[in-house]
Amino acid sequence: MADNEAEGAAEAAEAPAPKGKLKLMIAVIAVLATVVGGATWFFFLRHHGEEQHAEASAPPPKPPSYVEMPDMLVNLIGLPGERVQYLKAKIVLEVKDEKQVEAIKPTLPRVTDIFQTYLRELRPSDLNGSAGLFRLKEDLTRRVNAAVAPNQVSAVLFKEVVIQ
Repeated sequence: MADNEAEGAAEAAEAPAPKGKLKLMIAVIAVLATVVGGATWFFFLRHHGEEQHAEASAPPPKPPSYVEMPDMLVNLIGLPGERVQYLKAKIVLEVKDEKQVEAIKPTLPRVTDIFQTYLRELRPSDLNGSAGLFRLKEDLTRRVNAAVAPNQVSAVLFKEVVIQ
């Protein structure tokens, strides 16, 4: 019996040990989670503060400059016997800085000629919807950049587009 009592006491002594280990493991995990969470919060807070400081110290970007093109009025290609339709467009060229404006101005007659030639080849169906105008802007931007090279035009902007 003494042996049974000794074994029972040994088992009783071992039983509280797993509960103590479990509590210790939970406490260690909680401390680690708190440390990792605090470090992550500190890193993102510090990183976010650096971005705001970098944005505040950077000089504001220069606004773009614009070159006004003369108004254009062209007839569009139609089928024989159809009513003649016209396209009236007021176009502005967007460039990055004022230096490019002065470099592009002498080439405006060439750009106007390229635009007139291209616009006269369009059909009214080519200009349907916003997708048609977007394609027109992209084509005109590509053509003007070829004409004013090595200078660069950022975008062709429409102030007015009327198809009549």
